[in-house]
Amino acid sequence: MPLETRVYQKENQLKLGVLLKSSFKDLLGSHFLARQLATRDIKSQYRQSYLGLIWVFINPLTSAFVWIFLNYTGTIKLTDTGVPYPIYAMSGTLIWSIITEAIKAPMQSTRGAKGLLSKINFPKEALVLTGIYKLLFNSGIKVLLLLVLLVVFGVDLHISILFFPLAILVAIVFGTTLGLFLTPIAMIYNDVFRIITMGMGLLMYVTPVVYAIPKSGMMRTIMELNPFTAIILTSRQMVLGQPLEYLGYFGVIALVSMSLFFIGLIFYRIAIPVIVER
Repeated sequence: MPLETRVYQKENQLKLGVLLKSSFKDLLGSHFLARQLATRDIKSQYRQSYLGLIWVFINPLTSAFVWIFLNYTGTIKLTDTGVPYPIYAMSGTLIWSIITEAIKAPMQSTRGAKGLLSKINFPKEALVLTGIYKLLFNSGIKVLLLLVLLVVFGVDLHISILFFPLAILVAIVFGTTLGLFLTPIAMIYNDVFRIITMGMGLLMYVTPVVYAIPKSGMMRTIMELNPFTAIILTSRQMVLGQPLEYLGYFGVIALVSMSLFFIGLIFYRIAIPVIVER
């Protein structure tokens, strides 16, 4: 079977339609490479770890346990959530960790392949797809853990839980889209990655991750405008079978995220080769 010959040359064509078509084609065509890179990264991440896959969910659960302890000891007084608080807190931190990982995924995949980028010319979209594959793997483990917790705490399962994976997929696309726009900047300035880590930690406190939205006041307004709120609440309400209060806002976020994802992909495609040359 004759091998395909591909000639790489500098792209001078900056037409949006051409760039979008080329980027989408390379995204689909880099499936095998992305899968190999993702498999390598996942194995190397847990091979020399005593706890192994437990690290996937140990950080979000640790954060949830802190709030559960503070709530049950009366140190803080939280608004009634309508469900067992451990489930509320743990579901929130698990979903939040998926969004956080999605934002960081393009940066981590690109920085991890810095050596390859400077030596080998290959579709840069493979790195984005690598991050998505790793996210799907880690998210799958967290979803299974959440289902186990629902059974342990005796929470009834509803038909809406079947749409929960779709909500998680929207969370991944939303986070990855933000990451695509931030990655070129993070490649130039290492401080960006640290700022994002710190910023997500602060942003969690204006998102109903471990406590419900207040009934009134400025914090309620901030939380309702926060796009992370719609993703967290809709995902959690699908799991718990509760009314979907922010489904409209969630749908808008899903549509906008899908559109901006391809724009971010083009931005990533143009920016990364320039940064590598520098």
